[in-house]
Amino acid sequence: MLSSKTSVTHIEIRVFAHATEDEDKVLTAVRNTLPPRISENITFKRSSLTGHHGNPIVLFEAKIRDKEEAKAFLQKLASSLSSLDKEALANEIEQHVEKGCLYLRLDKQSAYLNEIRLCTTDPIHFRIHFKRANLKEIVAFCREIGLIP
Repeated sequence: MLSSKTSVTHIEIRVFAHATEDEDKVLTAVRNTLPPRISENITFKRSSLTGHHGNPIVLFEAKIRDKEEAKAFLQKLASSLSSLDKEALANEIEQHVEKGCLYLRLDKQSAYLNEIRLCTTDPIHFRIHFKRANLKEIVAFCREIGLIP
């Protein structure tokens, strides 16, 4: 049980599927990052976009609004990330927090293979919204759940 007064209000998930990617595989990658209960029930909004060079891109978006499900996702993330990723996140945490949100990017290819890794290029985007939390409180929350050492 988390003792922190800091609480997550919801989590936004965004991922792009490029023309060269199989949309089902991209969604499988996202679902692999989620606990089974959430993975089975989450609904994605699909938007068709056009890239800089006229290439078709599909944006998938979803939200986790249930606080228990948000907690379950964060616990899965904390138990799945490597100690190296956790150290990297701890060292760069200020670059991942803005306006009461924690921004995480997970590797799409690794997620498809059921491995959870942080990355910066072509990721699955997670925006974790906190109820009135500053950087210090978000860092304490991340430590408490085991997301950072």
